[in-house]
Amino acid sequence: MSGRARLALCAALATLMAACALLPLVSSVAWMLQATLLLAVQSGVGAAARRVPLARPLTVAAQVLVTLVLLTLVFARAQAVVGLVPGPDAFRHLTVLLQQGADDVGRYAIPAPLTDGIRLMLVGGVLLIGLIVDTVAVTLRSAAPAGLPLLALYSVAAGLSAGGTDWVWFLVAAAGYLMLLLAEGRDRLSQWGRVFSGARAASGEPGGATAPVRAGRRIGAVALGVALVVPLALPGMRGGLLDTAGAGVGSGVGSGGTISAVNPLVSLRDSLNVNENRTVLSLRTNSEDSTDLYLRIVSLDDFDGTTWKPSQRHIVGVPDPFPTPAGLDGDVKRSEITTSISAADWYAQDWLPMPYPPSGVRIKGSWRYEPVGMTLVGDHGQNTRGLSYQVKSLEVQPTAEQLATAPEPSAVLRREYTKVPRTLPGVVARTARAVTEGAANHYEQAVKLQNWFALDGGFQYDTQVEVGSGSNAIARFLKNKRGFCVHFSFAMAAMARTLGIPARVAVGFAPGSPQGDGTIAVGLKDAHAWPELYFEGVGWTRFEPTPTRGTVPSYTQSDNPGTALPNPAVPSQRASTEPSAPSSSSTGCPPELKRLQEC
Repeated sequence: MSGRARLALCAALATLMAACALLPLVSSVAWMLQATLLLAVQSGVGAAARRVPLARPLTVAAQVLVTLVLLTLVFARAQAVVGLVPGPDAFRHLTVLLQQGADDVGRYAIPAPLTDGIRLMLVGGVLLIGLIVDTVAVTLRSAAPAGLPLLALYSVAAGLSAGGTDWVWFLVAAAGYLMLLLAEGRDRLSQWGRVFSGARAASGEPGGATAPVRAGRRIGAVALGVALVVPLALPGMRGGLLDTAGAGVGSGVGSGGTISAVNPLVSLRDSLNVNENRTVLSLRTNSEDSTDLYLRIVSLDDFDGTTWKPSQRHIVGVPDPFPTPAGLDGDVKRSEITTSISAADWYAQDWLPMPYPPSGVRIKGSWRYEPVGMTLVGDHGQNTRGLSYQVKSLEVQPTAEQLATAPEPSAVLRREYTKVPRTLPGVVARTARAVTEGAANHYEQAVKLQNWFALDGGFQYDTQVEVGSGSNAIARFLKNKRGFCVHFSFAMAAMARTLGIPARVAVGFAPGSPQGDGTIAVGLKDAHAWPELYFEGVGWTRFEPTPTRGTVPSYTQSDNPGTALPNPAVPSQRASTEPSAPSSSSTGCPPELKRLQEC
């Protein structure tokens, strides 16, 4: 194999090795096989053109033309002239597919399904990078700058991925780049060898051109090792969702991107234990009942058995108006309210606190929208410090009958939001079944779980309890029966999932305190977490299992007039198999007074 042909092969392999970083982004690897075949054809055309030889511009033009024909053959055959030649209709179809791919990237979480649009973006992107690398490294004979497009390909993949195995893909991409550099060096040294080999042979010098090659390999190995080890020694930065420094999420990237957030447990607990209940937000609303006005920051839907955390989600431009909430149909009563919110000048939160579900927002600054959780996140360092904004939201008022007769959700939603890890202790599922024994449907199960935690289960609210970690944290909470909103919401959501009810946890603020001027003050001690359960036809629905905190949703209360408390007779009596030993402080204090903090 000639030096040029070997260099072209290494350029194609380096592109494919860098493209491996894209594999975790989609649920199928079929696109990679297709990209490999098309890249081989593209590289072969370049090798043939250089062998003729054609001028450099003509070589690149031939590769561009073949690339367009290949993409047309695979993605727009029906719109092409004689099924092969790209024409106006083929280009329009490819443009539409690219737009669909961009929309799909913003719609789906990782790993995304391999739609036609996403497949075109992946295959087309690899071919584009492959063409640039081949042109720079082989046609122009300068392999070093070819690392830039390879780095761009890896960086896009690393920026979208969850980050757990980025170092593996970096190692693969770096190995491909080193292989390309060594192939170019070998080709250059072989040319030098034709000039000096006679002199070396006459003088009897050993080694020839192989010594510089060995030295190059050693240098490359050392550089690669340093690149992998040094980042591990650098300090990391972490923050909380309620942290006033606003370090809880990664910044957006203007035209799209992803967001992720850290565990909010520590910062939420710290907020609840402050000595001074500083006002975080000031509200003014036209709602007739502000006691149910929760402000939601983010939802936690990824449960690994140890804790709940937000999934990494794609963000898009802020829509106007917002789409209808998932699962909500036209038969459920609702009304739209308007809430004006002002944040304290010291409260710098990356996420925007809003009533749920929002239907529109008027806000200044750079913000992005996460469609699954219906939340807004700051972009390019944007946060809530001293910000005033207005949110339109829906007051959804389902009836108990609508919740009780809700049909089963889709298989995709049920699979995603009822997942529990194998490490979850069996006592969690056993307790859930015991507490909800006799329930006729998921709604009755949810109400029984809520009331068991909040009323008749012997649990105590205590913000001094450690958050806890490890797979047995929920089991310990069910045994000790002491904790704060994080413990109650996490435990109820996990138990609901074991019963087949889609569940997640919301983090934000409970309703604040009305002021004399008609505003509502939301303080640090109003920081709260609560479970949201999904019912088809109603959507994500709030429950309140934490004793003495928040308000009990009206759709979980009894129909008896004169009381705002759930009817203790609705749930079944506490099962004998549930965790025992109710707290001694509950003795002599009825659960109704306990919730009203009259004990």
